Amino acid sequence: MTAKSITDTLDSLADTRQAANLARFFKTGPGQYGAGDHFLGLKMPVIRMVAKQYRELNFAELADLLASGIHEYRMTALIILTMQYARASEQRKRKIYEFYLDHRKGINNWDLVDVTTPRIVGDFLLHHPGKRSLLYRYAQEGTLWERRIAIIATSAILNAGQFQDTFAISDILLHDPHDLIHKAVGWMLREVGKRDQAAEEQFLASRYQKMPRTMLRYAIEKFEENKRQNYLKHNK
Repeated sequence: MTAKSITDTLDSLADTRQAANLARFFKTGPGQYGAGDHFLGLKMPVIRMVAKQYRELNFAELADLLASGIHEYRMTALIILTMQYARASEQRKRKIYEFYLDHRKGINNWDLVDVTTPRIVGDFLLHHPGKRSLLYRYAQEGTLWERRIAIIATSAILNAGQFQDTFAISDILLHDPHDLIHKAVGWMLREVGKRDQAAEEQFLASRYQKMPRTMLRYAIEKFEENKRQNYLKHNK
């Protein structure tokens, strides 16, 4: 099993028309958040099928994939890591977690983060709360994708009924300049609300009037309509 065998397989499944659509969807034009990324035009079920075939790939070969400019190569490597993590020993999970973070430069679009960060970073930090300071450092000082990792990783933690980190990191990112962070924070707040709306509303009470509107819209999407409109009416 080599990176080359995976790339040959993925290349053979490429769809040029779909690749052009994905390049537009993931904003790969000059100055856009995905600038320079290249696509083969593969959908997730195809990527997962290939990843399953090569799920025993070693770190060295996975590192080669994560260094590629081809989006689907990187996604396949990350999916393989989630598969390995799910059935790994505790010692191996730590190594996968560390490898994932060491190669985060290749985790540089929102789908790459959203599909894999909760399953590796989120799960590891759920069981190792003493290491969650990493998320706060990313939120405060990180790149766009590190900031997205910081908030999206909390999905695994909030799923366990622990909301404190989601709220604290949301506070750090409350006035982030990027729309992709507004959406991610709003999404995680909405996930809290699905489990405990009172807790979400307590967080929103002193913040919703000045939150970015996109963030607020995402956060209150599941609220009863009259309540939702009242929040939006007072958002400046």
